[in-house]
Amino acid sequence: MFDLYELISNIRKRPAMYLGEPSISNLRTFLAGYCFARRQMGIPQTSQEKHFSQFQSWIKHKFDVSNNLTWDVMILYEKACCYEPAALDVFFQLFDEFIQTENIDELKSNQTNNLKVASGTQE
Repeated sequence: MFDLYELISNIRKRPAMYLGEPSISNLRTFLAGYCFARRQMGIPQTSQEKHFSQFQSWIKHKFDVSNNLTWDVMILYEKACCYEPAALDVFFQLFDEFIQTENIDELKSNQTNNLKVASGTQE
């Protein structure tokens, strides 16, 4: 069984196999269906699924928008000029950035916690 990020990596390699055609809208629908099916089967949300649920907020912050559009629509209109295959490529670039940003934040948090433990100021 794939984890969510491995699934996204596989979609990147062969989008037509998973999405029918390279389309950011199809990707969002596919991922929503994947998560919905897992919930229906009683499978608990993974840490990656919890993490990815923050992607919407991250995109809003990155694009500095206050609308309630979904992440696929924001990417489509903000970055790809209404062209679905190009928006899909942009998604993968932004997804990589999102993962990298979160990894950096986690590293900083771990370093801060380690400093607190080392200095004896842990709460």
